[in-house]
Amino acid sequence: MLPIIITGGPGAGKTTLIDALSANNYQTFAESSRQLIEEQSQLTNGVLPWVDLPEFARLCLATMATQKQQASQHDVAFLDRAIPDICGYLQQAGLEIEPHYRAESQGYHRQAFFCRPERGIYVQDEVRPYPFEGAVAIHNALVDVYQQLGFEVVEVPFMSLEERVGFIQQTLNL
Repeated sequence: MLPIIITGGPGAGKTTLIDALSANNYQTFAESSRQLIEEQSQLTNGVLPWVDLPEFARLCLATMATQKQQASQHDVAFLDRAIPDICGYLQQAGLEIEPHYRAESQGYHRQAFFCRPERGIYVQDEVRPYPFEGAVAIHNALVDVYQQLGFEVVEVPFMSLEERVGFIQQTLNL
């Protein structure tokens, strides 16, 4: 099975869901963009998305392409965000999506699982500087781009963690 993407706007419980899938013995890959932000924020001239989004997108592409390749080696693997997310963030910022980002967005499972931001669990921090309304705008831009790229967008209902895992398993016939 091609790598499966779990995505959506910030503060939607994606990482918690990925952790639960890992606890259910599925291969999972952490959100590389958050790791890059943490790494880059420690550098004197670090590249941060709210300062230089095009350059940050290039950093993400390299890391996410490696993750996609590694995930492809497993029978079932889940990714916390993936290359199409780069396209969504660029589009949401009104920037051009270079053709190689669209090309690299292929090679994933056709169904992408979306978690919508929930006000009740949303936490704004130094790595997630957007207000809740910004998180929803990002979510909507991601849905739009994923659909443009030919993915079937599957909304993961906001329910208990166990129920969300079960929803994904049932949808994928795992």
